[in-house]
Parts: sequence; C-alpha cells; structure tokens
Amino acid sequence: MTNWKSLITRTMKMHGDSWDNVVSCTLSVHELYEQFDNSWGNQEGKPFTLWTNTRVYFPVVYDGCEWVESVFRDPDGKPTDHFGSGG
Repeated sequence: MTNWKSLITRTMKMHGDSWDNVVSCTLSVHELYEQFDNSWGNQEGKPFTLWTNTRVYFPVVYDGCEWVESVFRDPDGKPTDHFGSGG
C-alpha cells in the first residue's frame, strides 16, 4: 500500500524538487494521503496533476502498476522518453 504523497515525494527528490515549490495540485490533502495498492492488478490511484515552479507531475500506469512521472513545466527543447513500457 502507498499514497500519492509518498510517490510524488520520491519523484520530486529524483529531480531536485520539493513540496515547497508546489504551485497547484488537483488532489486535496485527504486525497494525497489516501492509501491504495499500486502494484500489478487494477488501477486504484485517483488521477491528478501537480505543478511546481519547474515541473508538472502526473500518474502513470502499466498493467495496473502505478507511479509518478514528470516533465519540465516550460519548454526546454528536450524530448520526453516513453513512459510505461520499459522497452
């Protein structure tokens, strides 16, 4: 079991970002901490978008396994890799 707060935090750390930089989030505080099973099976996490000063975070799912990815908030000329397939 996990929640979006912990998954988002992990992804933020990978990009040198933090909750101090959040501009807007479509999840309520309650929804951020709502527990769900993010392992293989059924998609359970609530859809969301979260904006910081530098990045946009969103949910990704593959075969029911859910995690968080992000892209730069402003155009940077860098392509975005495929999400989900690992291929």
